[in-house]
Amino acid sequence: MSRKRLLLALAGSALAIAWINAFTDLDLMLAQAMFDPASGTFPWRHAWFAETVSHVWAKAALLTLAGGMVLAALFDLLWPRPAWATPFRLRLRVVALSALLAPSWISALKYMSASHCPWDLALFGGGETYVRLFQSALPYASLGHCMPAGHASSALWLVSLAVFWLPHRPRTALRVGAAMLGLGFALGWVQQLRGAHFLTHTLWSMWWTCLIVSLLYLLLTERKCLLSRNANIQLS
Repeated sequence: MSRKRLLLALAGSALAIAWINAFTDLDLMLAQAMFDPASGTFPWRHAWFAETVSHVWAKAALLTLAGGMVLAALFDLLWPRPAWATPFRLRLRVVALSALLAPSWISALKYMSASHCPWDLALFGGGETYVRLFQSALPYASLGHCMPAGHASSALWLVSLAVFWLPHRPRTALRVGAAMLGLGFALGWVQQLRGAHFLTHTLWSMWWTCLIVSLLYLLLTERKCLLSRNANIQLS
């Protein structure tokens, strides 16, 4: 994908997510479908699969994998492995930095977010008021700290694995990236079943991760290729 097409895809998807949140009731409709009015709860909130398997075990496994990627890149930075070619080394750094930056950035945005989780809203048994994107919160309203979706980001950084097939096998890279986005979305969906997030919370996490991975790839790999070309031109 060219830089222009990538920019258009990111811009278009951001506008689409913002439109869903600001001008449609899709978030609320999905949350209402997952809510049980009779019991006044989200039935999946404390389900074993959702609360333990997805939120605890899966997160722990993904954090361990992320830590392994970071350590591998760090050790190679300090003690370079001769067997690793430069393109592989640069792509490993993209993955390692994605594992660090994507969840960290999403957590920072979540900390500053005014959006509340569904289970905190008066509509679903809580006490807070639903606020749309770009809508001013009520005076003295507390921050919800719920958007983007943090748990989904524990898997979404895996999208960066697609860079190992760029630029020589773009279709394979696209399939790998789509599969990893699907994994992150699945974790986000389970959190939606629990009442912990709205759909757009997960979609924003997916968008921010794609942006971060794209920037890292362009900065680390394409910049290196450009510098190598310039050096070859000067030597000739």
